[in-house]
Amino acid sequence: MIKRIYITIILASFSLITFAGNPDRIGQAGATQLMINPWAMSSGLGWAAQSQVRGLEATFFNMGGLAHAKRTELGFSNTNWLVGSGVQINSFGFAQSLGGEGVLSLTVMTMDMGEIEVTTVEQPDGGLGTISPQNTNIGIGYAKKFTKTISGGVLVRVHSEAIPNASVQGIAIDAGIQYAESSNKDDKLKQNDIKFGISMKNVGPDASYSGDGVTFKATNPDNNVQQSFLFRTADFGLPTLINIGASYDFRLDATKETYDKRLTTALNFTSNSYTRNQLTAGLEFGYKEILMIRSGFAYEKGIFNADERTSALTGLTAGFSLELPMNKNNENKFAVDYSYRASNPFGGSHGIGVRILID
Repeated sequence: MIKRIYITIILASFSLITFAGNPDRIGQAGATQLMINPWAMSSGLGWAAQSQVRGLEATFFNMGGLAHAKRTELGFSNTNWLVGSGVQINSFGFAQSLGGEGVLSLTVMTMDMGEIEVTTVEQPDGGLGTISPQNTNIGIGYAKKFTKTISGGVLVRVHSEAIPNASVQGIAIDAGIQYAESSNKDDKLKQNDIKFGISMKNVGPDASYSGDGVTFKATNPDNNVQQSFLFRTADFGLPTLINIGASYDFRLDATKETYDKRLTTALNFTSNSYTRNQLTAGLEFGYKEILMIRSGFAYEKGIFNADERTSALTGLTAGFSLELPMNKNNENKFAVDYSYRASNPFGGSHGIGVRILID
């Protein structure tokens, strides 16, 4: 019955794809920081990580992967976003297993855009001081393994954007399911080497800005009294999307008891509501699950043409992870992650992070 439900969800998602990804709506969404992966490990594969990601970083891609987190997992990442733009992204989170009842997570992402000169029509050269825009996302998630092969979860994220005289807050909901199957159930090394994932991100109500920044002052000609008037600000929708992906683990250099080398291939289709759809392919090589090297490429229409491209990102992603054991049984690990995302213009985006995994 569960497998039938899973297949039904896949078919329903494909039907939604038919009506999504309208290029005429490009640029009309707000809260687009919800589309930025702040984590250094999974961003090296791009959206291709969606079907196989596990643990804390699954809170961005697919909440089903959170159910596979260790007993306790802590993570911190810093991203130098679009080098030259002056934007820094910091993220922190933790995941805690509740025994057999599931996994709970808390994540926080902040964007620091530096200081921007205040200008007006009368003083276009500035001299009025500076402002520091702030974007913050806070998410609380829960995931659970329903069977040995199926896991799912839901996350509620509060997003906030603010400058000194205007701000907006809203809520976005993510949900995801992962399914893992074995290509050869008699071979211990090929357990759960086939993975599928479906996720839905940034579903929530429209939002709009408010504050003194959307008001103006004028003098009433009838009584010569100065009054404040409110501009009517348009609501904006969230950048909702659906991911459908799969991955397969090739076991390299395997023995009867263990294996030293793994090559994972991954493919993901992203159906965007406010921009072009994407097809992302990725590869990850793992050596003894200590060193992982990965790369991906996200293709969309016009990605190779600067005149047609609708994003500064040019599709290429890469990165690596180093997971070092903290005890003799390899139950607890300390990990260092790095990722790179190519862009034009700007000098790409560099992310570095650390994770602590306690089993």
